[in-house]
Amino acid sequence: MKRCSHLTFAEHVIAFNKSLQFTAPLPEGVRAMNPFVENPQALAASSEFYRKYYNDRNPRRMILGINPGRFGAGLTGVPFTDPKRMKERCGILSYDGPNAHEPSSVFIYEVIRQYGGEQAFYRDWYINSICPLGFTTPGKQGREINFNYYDRADLQNAAKPFIVESLKRQLTFNIKNDVCFCLGTGKNAAFIAKLNKEYGFFTRVIPLEHPRYVIQYKSKNMQFYVDKYVRALKSHAAPQD
Repeated sequence: MKRCSHLTFAEHVIAFNKSLQFTAPLPEGVRAMNPFVENPQALAASSEFYRKYYNDRNPRRMILGINPGRFGAGLTGVPFTDPKRMKERCGILSYDGPNAHEPSSVFIYEVIRQYGGEQAFYRDWYINSICPLGFTTPGKQGREINFNYYDRADLQNAAKPFIVESLKRQLTFNIKNDVCFCLGTGKNAAFIAKLNKEYGFFTRVIPLEHPRYVIQYKSKNMQFYVDKYVRALKSHAAPQD
């Protein structure tokens, strides 16, 4: 895939985020969530974030989650980064949107801390989700709740062309495609493995337990999973070239 080298990594990501649109028909009861259109804070804060940590043309490897949630990237525009960590850990103090706590963000930023901090981590890694826009559906009391792209077969089929095109575009940002880490060892891993077999995006896809799973079901063993992440990521973070 042809790489565009005249832009910084940050400007590639910002332009990508600005252009995101989900235009395919959606199953009844499912809504696409686009924070970069719906929430001006998300575009402004995420742009500041990327210019702070990705203002270079260095290569990075990808980490792919599922799809954005309402209280993380749905507010800040940065995957696995809730408002609290956006301000306290990343120093993006211009964010003045709604405050929220996202459990997955707690885990990821502990991994980042033990990896060596934000500068070291984001120098090596670019995190997004296999589906870079999220979905919601009405909950039991009528409030919107997060909905994963794989929760319904018809939604997964509707999202696939958008997913494929989005990934193709991101791989032109100077992404090293020898390895990709997939967050989620179940349905997300199975979907990405099948997609990768079809399109050959990465030489190897390595699944890791999803942060939400760790926080919700394995919190007593959180350090075990943090160590597992850090070892895995460091073992594949070759020196920049």
